[in-house]
Amino acid sequence: MTTARTALFGPAIRPNSAPFLNRPRALLSEYGLVVLAALTWALLIGAFALDRLTGTPGSVIVGLYIGAYFSGGTQASWAAIHDLFDGHVNVDLLMVTAAIGAAFVNAWGEGAMLLALFSTSNALEHFAMDRTRNAVRALMALAPETATVLHGQRESIVPIDEVQVGDRVLVRPGERVAVDGVVRTGRSDVDQATITGESVPVSRVAGDQVFAGTVNLSGVLEVETTRLATDSTLARIVRAVSDARAQQGRTQRFAEAFEGRYAIGVICFSALVFLGQWLVLAGDRGDSFYRAMTILVVMSPCALVISTPASTLSALANAARHGILFKGGAHLEAAGALTIIAFDKTGTLTTGKQTLTDVVPLDPSLTHDALLGLAASVERFSEHHISKAVVEGAESAGLSLLVATDFAAHPGRGVSATVDSIDYAIGNVSLLRERGIDSTAAVQSAAALLAAGKTVVFVTAEHRVLGLLAVADSVRADAPETIASLKRIGIDHVVMITGDNEHVAASVGAQLGISDIRSEVLPEDKMALISDLKREGSVAMVGDGVNDAPALAIADLGVAMGGAGTDVALETADMVLMRDDLRGLAYAMGLSRQARRTILQNLTFSLAVIVVLATLALTIGIPLPLGVVGHEGSTIIVVLNGLRLLGWGRDQGGQLQLGLGSRETVHAVRAA
Repeated sequence: MTTARTALFGPAIRPNSAPFLNRPRALLSEYGLVVLAALTWALLIGAFALDRLTGTPGSVIVGLYIGAYFSGGTQASWAAIHDLFDGHVNVDLLMVTAAIGAAFVNAWGEGAMLLALFSTSNALEHFAMDRTRNAVRALMALAPETATVLHGQRESIVPIDEVQVGDRVLVRPGERVAVDGVVRTGRSDVDQATITGESVPVSRVAGDQVFAGTVNLSGVLEVETTRLATDSTLARIVRAVSDARAQQGRTQRFAEAFEGRYAIGVICFSALVFLGQWLVLAGDRGDSFYRAMTILVVMSPCALVISTPASTLSALANAARHGILFKGGAHLEAAGALTIIAFDKTGTLTTGKQTLTDVVPLDPSLTHDALLGLAASVERFSEHHISKAVVEGAESAGLSLLVATDFAAHPGRGVSATVDSIDYAIGNVSLLRERGIDSTAAVQSAAALLAAGKTVVFVTAEHRVLGLLAVADSVRADAPETIASLKRIGIDHVVMITGDNEHVAASVGAQLGISDIRSEVLPEDKMALISDLKREGSVAMVGDGVNDAPALAIADLGVAMGGAGTDVALETADMVLMRDDLRGLAYAMGLSRQARRTILQNLTFSLAVIVVLATLALTIGIPLPLGVVGHEGSTIIVVLNGLRLLGWGRDQGGQLQLGLGSRETVHAVRAA
């Protein structure tokens, strides 16, 4: 029988089931690297001190050095043997070969120093790479293993993997919500930072959605399950974070493919140096072998190979901590190369909700409030989005509504009702014409509002136009700041795509500072539009992850808004903004560009060190200890430079509180 953990998170994060040959290596990687590195240094320093300061027999000194060899070379030897069985030559083989070669020429100290520094850099690399593994483990800990299921008035505690869709789950104050579902009874404040990054708890009442892993703070909630544990939003986030570690960018794939061929080349080149100096130039065999071992060390590509993963995984962890899920290093690289960003308008750049913007009385006897109150009294029974906007506007103004009777909806035209024995109608020009009302003057009065991209309805009484109301889909509060931030980081080509008419699109574009506007675009035409844009550069498509799914899939980078509860967002998009906040997009673009710069710095630095040290070793000759320090030092510097990305954004004007933000969730994705 599967455990609750396996059922919840599936095979993507199952315990290690590698063959026997791989198990000791995994155990060393997880538990022993720091201890082995410390032991190697202790034995190395002890042997050096006894050799220099005392008359200890040489056999004892060599014995200590051999101990340092075993402690410092165990991990590297095992990795080299494991990869050789897979037909792959890695840098571990180069290090072990160089250390053994040093022992052959009686340079025990130099060989032990090589392994001490190599094991230290391995421990540091593992520390960096293990941060995202810890993120997955901590995210797993957020999910309760059991749930309190209600059967009538009876409660039973069952494993989370046995909870079915439709089951009612009781969540008491202080408990974590066990399932994704809908509140059926109760009222409470819920900390949703684990999913959305909202730092302030949100109120939840009957009909509201809640997510597994969030914390119920105050009241008792009865939640009807809408997703199995394996399909919950938290489980999908875990899989996305876990999968992101396994997906490599082009640079990293090239580096790993390059490593094996390069390592074989270094071994062959070192052998040629040895044979050439000894046989061709008639050099001393010991000196020739020593120089060959030095070249083997300084030309090893440790720093080169670790340059990309150290930076990429740090950036992925930083993004996850801010509620931004990249589904792999390849997508992080793609984000850093973007030149064009296309936005869907409705629900992405705008709220997707109509709000009342203007109330214009045309009858001198009516005030602003009187016209709005009358209109809301007529509209209150309608489910149309314009009617809802009018009623909400009246409620916000604190107006009392009148009693309306004989309500009737006129699809595509408007509504009508009787108030105080007077027949009122609210609608568009078609409704006015249908009722024989002269609309000429009213349309002229509405011209400016229509030109601004607003939707206008007319309020009429019998055969007179009393006034007009305008509604519009308002621009998101974070959209102007996001567009400005994108332009500041160098993305000048921003495109807005919408199915709305030209006037509405132009109005929204003007508010946001977007000049490239594609209006009246049908959903099925979005893919063709993205394909056209890709001929001009690298394109990201930003949408809500539902009706924009085809366009998200074809773009170089598909970005979905609001991954919480959106199935398509986590399945289709390459990057998901878990909190419905556009500012995360600018943060992600800035982070990915910094990651590209960091990778370039690391690659340039590591190549420069290899070239300089190799040149010196071939020409004037350098002692092996200096080569060891240069080689391993460059590896450590590259890893530390990559780790700097964990803290990027704290001083970049990115006081971005999007992250999977509560204290618990900061621990959950604590890749820093």
